[in-house]
Amino acid sequence: MPQQEFNDQVAIVTGAGQGIGFEICRQLALQGAVVVLNDVDPIIADKAASIIKKEGGNCIAIPGDVGDTAFTRQLVEQTVQQFGKISIAIANAGITLFSDFFEYTPESFYKVLQVNMGGTFFLTQTAAKYMKEQKEGGSILYTSSVVGHQAHKQLAAYAMTKAAIEMLAKNLVIELAQYNINVNAIAPGATLTERTQEDAEYEKTWSRLSPTGRPSTAKDIAEAALFLVSKKAKQITGQTLIIDGGWSAISPSPF
Repeated sequence: MPQQEFNDQVAIVTGAGQGIGFEICRQLALQGAVVVLNDVDPIIADKAASIIKKEGGNCIAIPGDVGDTAFTRQLVEQTVQQFGKISIAIANAGITLFSDFFEYTPESFYKVLQVNMGGTFFLTQTAAKYMKEQKEGGSILYTSSVVGHQAHKQLAAYAMTKAAIEMLAKNLVIELAQYNINVNAIAPGATLTERTQEDAEYEKTWSRLSPTGRPSTAKDIAEAALFLVSKKAKQITGQTLIIDGGWSAISPSPF
């Protein structure tokens, strides 16, 4: 049994039905946290929470679209009503929508902004209000991306949103540190998930391009995330941790 480092903690993780978000939920639950797992797809969310519960974790699913501000507020409120508090909020939900810059549509542009930036901002706002009132503080974490630091073809809008939420984490130090709330971001690089492994060449390509000789796993990312929301990291705030096997140090293009 892993060390119960997150006993008596209540965590929300958005966009967590698969991949990085799911593994963050799984690790938090196995280390003692009560975890509220959110995904836009109810079937995927329920299945993910069921897997974690079967492994012995305390996890419930609350499906919904965090691009909808009213739902995001409801997600936090329901968590506090059911479990009495909110200790950790992880804004992991995001959409990519690859497209050539000259062909990018307004519909795609505003959808990416709505989910990636709006979902992050308003989850933080609502969770931080409760953390402030609780007097215990809390930890907030954003999932950014290496493309918030290095250019990547067909990802102009997505990369813009990731750079923006990193700046949000930095700016909110002014607003939240006085209430014992720290806020940070992780910026994953190439990572093996259900979605990326749909590309048969993905692992081979990124093994070649990554200085460490392999892409990250979801567990690699989750372990970094758990550190930043743990008591060990309470003096760290406003920072972004890049987890990419060294790719952004040299930045070879996959194209």
